[in-house]
Amino acid sequence: MSWKQKINFDLLQIFKSYTFIFMSNKKTQVWLPLLFSISMAIGIFIGFKMRDQFSSIPFFSIERSSPINEIMGLIKERYVDDVKMNQLSDTAIEALLTKLDPHSVYIPAAELEDINNDIEGNFYGIGIEFDFFHDTLNVSQILKDGPAQKAGILSGDQFLKANNIVIAGAKMDVDSIRNLLRGARESKLSLTILRDKKLITIPIQRNLIPINSIDASYMLDRETGFIKINKFSTQTYKEFMTALTELNKKGMRKLILDLRDNGGGVLDEAIEIADEFLTEDKLITYTEGKNRPKKEYRCRRKGQFETGGLVILCDEGSASASEVLMGALQDWDRATIIGRRSFGKGLVQEQYDLSNGAALRLTIARYYSPMGRCIQRDYTNGGKAYYEEIESRMYDGTDSVQQSNQNKNSKIFTTPKGKKLYGGGGITPDVFQAPDTTSMSSVVRLVFSKGLANHYALVYSNRFKSVLKQFNSPISFAENFSFSDNDWNDFSTFSKKDSVDISTINSSEKKYIIQYLKSSIARYIWSREGYYQALNIDDEMIKKARGVK
Repeated sequence: MSWKQKINFDLLQIFKSYTFIFMSNKKTQVWLPLLFSISMAIGIFIGFKMRDQFSSIPFFSIERSSPINEIMGLIKERYVDDVKMNQLSDTAIEALLTKLDPHSVYIPAAELEDINNDIEGNFYGIGIEFDFFHDTLNVSQILKDGPAQKAGILSGDQFLKANNIVIAGAKMDVDSIRNLLRGARESKLSLTILRDKKLITIPIQRNLIPINSIDASYMLDRETGFIKINKFSTQTYKEFMTALTELNKKGMRKLILDLRDNGGGVLDEAIEIADEFLTEDKLITYTEGKNRPKKEYRCRRKGQFETGGLVILCDEGSASASEVLMGALQDWDRATIIGRRSFGKGLVQEQYDLSNGAALRLTIARYYSPMGRCIQRDYTNGGKAYYEEIESRMYDGTDSVQQSNQNKNSKIFTTPKGKKLYGGGGITPDVFQAPDTTSMSSVVRLVFSKGLANHYALVYSNRFKSVLKQFNSPISFAENFSFSDNDWNDFSTFSKKDSVDISTINSSEKKYIIQYLKSSIARYIWSREGYYQALNIDDEMIKKARGVK
């Protein structure tokens, strides 16, 4: 019996004794309340005396505030200057989370809506894509049947004002303009637009706008389909099935699934897609954490593409849910993976809403491939080193299959067909494709960092729109359109206006820029799918994928 329990027991016995004595004597009953009060006072006095003898153990204690709350309170009440306490609190939380893993993050209230919209796959807006050149919004794409199309907005239009708020030249950042264009469902917006050097005022009504997960879905040839997934939102599986069904109708017998630069998202969506490729009740993945019991995710139905050829493209930007999908298909010998080692994120986050309108995305478990591979990279050296490792492995020449597999800390796994796989550090591809770093000199990087290629492609596509539309498809355009010497000289003059001299670049760099310009022109004419159809013609990973039997 502990000392606390003994004291409570002794006091209870005293109380019972007093009760028996005084309740059995009617004369003393009138004194009972007074005697009870005296007894209680004596007990409290004894208790506080004993507290001094056990100073290391709280006796009658009140829970103290944490040091963080105490410091915040002292700053608020005593600090010499005015302080924005909300910002200070956010900074303190972010600093706290740096001691955990790189993927446990605090999401401020101001950013939460956009992040949730991205996860849900929709928001309320006007339905355009835009590029921002020289402090001016240029409309690049218009969503089919969206509010912008119905209002008569055209590609190439420049937005000057929105509800009398000046946009052009106001040096507003992209997020501020995006928030200005978005709003409540069926709310109205008045836009002042410059088109062909004329000012036009267009009223528009906001509505539900989908954020598409599928960038492109088309047939590369009579038997080979292509699907590009840019993220996993709550709408991804639905979009994927629509694309897969259409490709199956066109006779697809082999699918190239492009997961390059897909940073992940909603885990369940990747699991549902994996179910379309795997047979029976095969294990797809499982999650487990210190405070989370093991949870398995298995196939639940007959998939729509369980036997066709399957190739997956990946790179260092393929992460999280993308790696869940690749890990399952690689473990079961279902797909050939081509590209570069994936990001290496094997942690599962759960989002918790906070009282201040913000949210905490906290890592609660790790996910594992069917064979038990954990793909998570080491993060013990901190977040900065963790993210810098991605760039360094691209440019230092160390990211090859052989060197990835020689990691002494990697556990070796064997698939049902005898293929050796490695745990930790991302998904190692079956066929390695090195990045093209020869075309990324400082001048080329400047061309892209200043947005010159995109800007010129927009100008060019608007100038020659009627001519370009004579090509019946993006592929026909990419195969038959030539970027002439006059076009290149015009782009060179265009770049010089932004203080970028491209006259010194080599032939490889010139070819790289022209390929990108052609693909971007196709995007402005035929939307995002047109961009990938034009780009994929000369894509080395696509060429390797088409050769896989």
